[in-house]
Amino acid sequence: MNYDAQLNKAKEHFAKIMVEQLERIERMKAGEDWTDYDKLKTIKIGVLGGDGIGPYISAHAKKVLEFVLAEELKSGKVHINDIEGLTIENRAAKRKAVPDDVLEEVKKYHILLKGPTTTPRKGDPWPNIESCNVALRRYLDLFANVRPVKVPREGIDWIFFRENTEGAYVLGSSGQHVTDDLAVDFTVTTTQGSERLLRLAFEYARKNKINRLTVVTKANVIKTTDGKFLSIAQEIAKEYPEVECDDWYIDIMTAKLVDPKRRTQFKVVALPNLYGDILTDEAAEFQGGVGTAGSANIGKRYAMFEAIHGSAPRMVTEGRAEYADPCSMIRAGAMLVRHIGLEDRAKKLEMALDICGSFEKKLVMTGRTTGASAGEFVRYLMDTLTDGSLERKWQSFQ
Repeated sequence: MNYDAQLNKAKEHFAKIMVEQLERIERMKAGEDWTDYDKLKTIKIGVLGGDGIGPYISAHAKKVLEFVLAEELKSGKVHINDIEGLTIENRAAKRKAVPDDVLEEVKKYHILLKGPTTTPRKGDPWPNIESCNVALRRYLDLFANVRPVKVPREGIDWIFFRENTEGAYVLGSSGQHVTDDLAVDFTVTTTQGSERLLRLAFEYARKNKINRLTVVTKANVIKTTDGKFLSIAQEIAKEYPEVECDDWYIDIMTAKLVDPKRRTQFKVVALPNLYGDILTDEAAEFQGGVGTAGSANIGKRYAMFEAIHGSAPRMVTEGRAEYADPCSMIRAGAMLVRHIGLEDRAKKLEMALDICGSFEKKLVMTGRTTGASAGEFVRYLMDTLTDGSLERKWQSFQ
């Protein structure tokens, strides 16, 4: 059979993708300065509700954020506002991962607090549009996905730096059906994209006096792209002699996270996009599941904080949305508070979450009417925050 027509079409598609990526590299080379929140007259925080349970847990996370930042809101240093339109219905109607008018509004804010969104898959009633998470990370150049996981009683204190704008996800909607029998997807690794993520991870280790950083790849098999990521990490490591740098393959790393003897040795972990998504979901299970974990998406100009779980539409259709656990978004809110320089208040919010969700447990959420509602839990959390014995309580549980 003559495949010339199909191959020429595939070549044209590949060439277009390569031009786009080379243009992206030039933009990264040009660079931009980091946002200095201290110099901003007002820090503008936008809240994106998302889909399914997203609007419910976002509203609760916003309430806690307003409680924690009451002083800054009153003085005008911080402004918090809802951003409409990032719903699956609107995205599907406009056939865009992020509609143009929504993106224009988003860019008016310095920081986003975002609820989970629905990404259509085959068989869904929605058109096959790109993940809005992936699109927002690309549009806002949020190159580092940062996910901490802590379980003090088990000696777990991990922080993951996942590359956010490359790998298998950035071109997830750009694969090609070369013929009816052959489908090809792409993964991308650049020097500039890898270097900025890895340097951020090493800088975090240095700043926090952490003496170990682990790089996770599959460079023994994925030799070109994963090999590039690993070799760049090894070069950067030479600039940080106080940080021991080792590397693991993704398959054995997933196994070692469940090894009680080995897992406590991991501290800072840096890895490409797809591996980071998988490994951080596994890691979150030690903390109580993805419903308890928040994440930060960091770029030089913008930052976005979000839950790491999905939109759980079934909970809405079954009338259980008010019983959805908001802790993942509230933890993301704590990361947001830390990002704008309020370390002490972020730490206290995390302590209160630990006390209410893991230790004291005066109220327990089950996702059903058998447990506490999100509203009841948030009131419990805010009462705990204002309890004068917060730090003493937290220490007693360690």
